[in-house]
Amino acid sequence: MSLRADTPAPAGTRVRRFTRAERWVHRTTAALMGVCVVTAACLYVPQLAELVGRRELVVRVHECAGLALPVPVLLGLASRAFRADLRRLDRFGPHDRLWLRAALRRDKRRSSRPAGKFNAGQKIYAAWIAGAALVMLGTGLMMWFTHLTPLAWRTGATFVHDWLALTVGVVLAGHIGMALGDPEARRGLRTGLVTHAWAAGEHPLWRP
Repeated sequence: MSLRADTPAPAGTRVRRFTRAERWVHRTTAALMGVCVVTAACLYVPQLAELVGRRELVVRVHECAGLALPVPVLLGLASRAFRADLRRLDRFGPHDRLWLRAALRRDKRRSSRPAGKFNAGQKIYAAWIAGAALVMLGTGLMMWFTHLTPLAWRTGATFVHDWLALTVGVVLAGHIGMALGDPEARRGLRTGLVTHAWAAGEHPLWRP
């Protein structure tokens, strides 16, 4: 990956980080995931179940949101920029290992955390959440269409689905917490633009 040019940019200069299609995929996926998490909490937390009621409706909303979860990503494949970002997320290079070692040592110096458009933490999160979503979808279908699989399979699927859902909730909370701590990253997802200074500091190997 080529290094960013060292020519200074005027203060406040902004660069394009995400296209409209990429932002739409992120927002729609986040909304569907949020519906899945909230409805799951209403199904499994007794206090919330009593407060909301109408369990059958909550189950249907949960199922529909879960089935729709892959749709934004599939539609996003029509975008060249989105496909390019998927390729970036799928590649793990030597600089990513350096970033991870620095993160594990809690070394916050920017010089010790080289990153392209996405850092190693973002790549690991993207891979994990994509795999978790597929497992949740598969186990959810086994729980929904009970006549297609043996009882032992459905029991195992329920166990995996429930515990993975709890893990997903914890990981999503961490993801949101990281986003809350970086206003410029949030602005990039909201408007598609980030400052040149932020890009140079947080993602020095990325060339917009």
